Amino acid sequence: MSIYLGFYGKLPGKEELSTLKQSEATQILDKDGHLIGKYYIYDRQPITYQDLPQHLIDALIATEDVRFYEHDGVDNTSLLRVFFKTILLRDKSSGGGSTITLQLAKNLFGRKKYSIFSTVINKLKESFIAKRMEDIYSKKEILTLYFNTVPFPDNTYGIESAAQKFFNKSTHKLTLSEATTLIGTLKANHSYNPRLFPERSQLRRDVVLKQMVKYGYISTARADQTMNKPIELDYQYFNHDLGLAPYFREEVKKELVKILEHYKKPDGSDYDVYNDGLIVHTTLDHKMQSLAEEAMKEHMQTLQKEYESSYGSTAPWKNNKALLNNAVTNLDSYKKLKEQGLTENQIKDSLSIKKNIELFEWDGNETKKISSLDSLQHYLKFLNAGMIAIEPTTGAVMAYLGGIDYRYFKYDHVSQSRRQVGSTFKPFVYTTAIENGMKPCSYFSTTEITYTNLDNWTPKNSDDEEDPYLNYTLEKALSNSVNTIAVKVLNKVGIPKVAEQVKKLGIIDSLSQEPAMALGTDGIRIKDLAGAYASYVNEGKAVKPYYILRIEDKNGNRIATFEPEVKETPAYSPYTRQVVLEMLKSTVEKGTATRLRTTYKLKNDIAGKTGTTQDNKDGWFVGITPNLVTVAWVGNDNYGIGFKTTTLGQGANTALPIFAKLYQKMNQDPIFDPITKSTFDQPSEEVKNDLDCKPEKRDNLLKRIFGKKKKNKKFGKE
Repeated sequence: MSIYLGFYGKLPGKEELSTLKQSEATQILDKDGHLIGKYYIYDRQPITYQDLPQHLIDALIATEDVRFYEHDGVDNTSLLRVFFKTILLRDKSSGGGSTITLQLAKNLFGRKKYSIFSTVINKLKESFIAKRMEDIYSKKEILTLYFNTVPFPDNTYGIESAAQKFFNKSTHKLTLSEATTLIGTLKANHSYNPRLFPERSQLRRDVVLKQMVKYGYISTARADQTMNKPIELDYQYFNHDLGLAPYFREEVKKELVKILEHYKKPDGSDYDVYNDGLIVHTTLDHKMQSLAEEAMKEHMQTLQKEYESSYGSTAPWKNNKALLNNAVTNLDSYKKLKEQGLTENQIKDSLSIKKNIELFEWDGNETKKISSLDSLQHYLKFLNAGMIAIEPTTGAVMAYLGGIDYRYFKYDHVSQSRRQVGSTFKPFVYTTAIENGMKPCSYFSTTEITYTNLDNWTPKNSDDEEDPYLNYTLEKALSNSVNTIAVKVLNKVGIPKVAEQVKKLGIIDSLSQEPAMALGTDGIRIKDLAGAYASYVNEGKAVKPYYILRIEDKNGNRIATFEPEVKETPAYSPYTRQVVLEMLKSTVEKGTATRLRTTYKLKNDIAGKTGTTQDNKDGWFVGITPNLVTVAWVGNDNYGIGFKTTTLGQGANTALPIFAKLYQKMNQDPIFDPITKSTFDQPSEEVKNDLDCKPEKRDNLLKRIFGKKKKNKKFGKE
């Protein structure tokens, strides 16, 4: 009576029980509706009774509550057994006597401690709640509530989340073996976790199958057939740090939080990303993303070995004391200790304490007993990467790699990092020149010039070769990424015009307004670079990469829909677009990106641009196909460390292979035919004629004798 009257806590009434609400995970779906991740406190994803296969229901009842359809929430026979045997006689083997409805009450309202009477009080409280629930809900509704709230292994709540996590499928597709495996975990969701303890889980699954035979739900033959097969998991990591596209999911979450600030629920309250069971449809292609991650890992694993080998015993992360000391002062742990007033020696002693730390390695992580200083030195050696692939007509992001491993490298190189873009900036200079009347067959000397009004700055070409009498057309200069000519073209067209052209392409970051901008010394985000390059296959219109298509509430009601942000007016003329695109095709056919053809044997229609920054700090590649624009970057997060040689560190060797390997994989799958088999439109006759000239020419004898080239000039004055 004391429990009924609420002396041990108020019992929920019928009104509260009629409006049960549980926190639900927000689901992140790719463009085709595949689940790629969740945001949650408790991983819960509700379903309806119609989604529950009969063998799943039968397995639950046979194992947990054989008289489910006969009792009114409390099985009195079982409860008496519990009272006399379990409580009075302390016989733990006699069972718990709990019904499905009682378990549901426990799942929904939890348990509290009441000294030595905890078991009795909690059981009786659950009995009152269970009876009230049986008065309100049908047996089908109780089963649905139960399956939506019951805890499974790995912090997973509800059968749908468990099915997706352990078998990568929806509940209604669970086989008998899969269903009984999950039901088997209910007895002890850690001890019978099939991921951690496969053998123990399989034995428990077989117990469930025998229970189903015992109570006539399946035949002995079917049970034996199932028991003869091992459990086959298809485990999905919806953990924030693991699984497919973790950097993309983090970026989507940031966008989602901002968007939801402008929307309210029907009752006027705010939406909660972690509890309201929202459904977020994104632009991502889960299959392309998977292939992109494979391509990146395959390449970076090999490149990292070559990178470390090239330095050998002279590696800066081992020998450069100034670099190491600077890196230490940037550590969060160092800053916290400094704020506490510790001296440099005290901080060093604290950071030198050894402890077990799991370290990232491409060949497999390993745990070592090392200090924070040792860990810092370990991570300084790693190259990182970023890549984005977008649909050029809309900006829809199809694949997104923010780094090499989100668990250890949280910094997102697609949306956060602004690295020098090197020669990938040059097409914007040439675009401006063509748009302002410069002819594609204009010739420029390859010779180096010292600009006396710029502290005697002398741009050099990467091959260190100079022929004072050799001249290239714009096409050859761009396709071979000639630095000296890029600066001369910038000088002729003018910095303000180039800056304005770049702004029209959606790159709104303030540029240096210095001559070196022609060589890509400004930092630009990967996603902004992709949006600008999209213009070359989108009628001259730049796009803004976007991630979210629409947001729905848990019932599928639309909250918000998003359209592509495409520049209304072209940034340049159709003539300019065609000319520059032909130049970028030439880069692949006979310029700095020819290894796409020679090494990787790609036959797709591809235009592109490589890029390498000073001292080989950044390697870039932009790959353009008619229906996909891809930008890849590789470098060390510590800007004090570059590649030892240009041969190893050039964009054609560091970033291009990620694109190449991705396309090799996509070429093997017909699902990507609309991308991989797409072809460029033919340029107009005018463009063909204007590009029809010798790619290079040498000065004639008279010009060599009487027209000696000046090697000293002032920038801005021809």
